[in-house]
Amino acid sequence: MDVSTLEGQELTAVEFVEDYLRLRFDGPLVTFYEWPSVLLPDFSVSHGEPEYRNALCAQIGEEVETAELEEGSSLTIKLVNEVVFGLSLREEDLSGPDAGAFSETGSPTDEQEF
Repeated sequence: MDVSTLEGQELTAVEFVEDYLRLRFDGPLVTFYEWPSVLLPDFSVSHGEPEYRNALCAQIGEEVETAELEEGSSLTIKLVNEVVFGLSLREEDLSGPDAGAFSETGSPTDEQEF
């Protein structure tokens, strides 16, 4: 799966759905079954920390500079403002068989799990 299609796309929505997260871009959709970290220029925040929601939502309107999926290692989405969404894909860091899913079209029906 090629998540580099996110590059140049604007983050248009952050959706919290019970126990997972969806990031919608101009077209593509990334669903996280595991909670990604938000790496800001001065500090990072993780799920459960007080500013996590605000840090994610503050990125709405920002454009993706790079996006990379390394199977069994990590998913990183770097925005042009230097903020990075990062998720470990190492087996020991996951609570289930899949960490998330990606849809190039934005439709949950054609998501590919990673």
